[in-house]
Amino acid sequence: MTNGRWIFLSALALIDALTVGRAAAQGAETVQDMLAAQIRSQGFTCDKALGATKDTARSRADHAVWVLRCSNASYRVSRAPDMAAKVEPLR
Repeated sequence: MTNGRWIFLSALALIDALTVGRAAAQGAETVQDMLAAQIRSQGFTCDKALGATKDTARSRADHAVWVLRCSNASYRVSRAPDMAAKVEPLR
């Protein structure tokens, strides 16, 4: 391959990688949406996720605890890698 052709193909690959990265960032879900989807998959009801805040007092390394506010309820969601979330309805 000539140097000009190599540079051209490298530039195309870089442009393609940047385009894919930008599209992924634009389609990224928020934390509240991900938490709502997870608790729904575990049988809890979350009609519309309104917000999620991290509970830093209860969180540890590899064990995040979030308070998820939905339009119909609030939940404390504890997440650890490779495990189902522990979901506690709050009043």
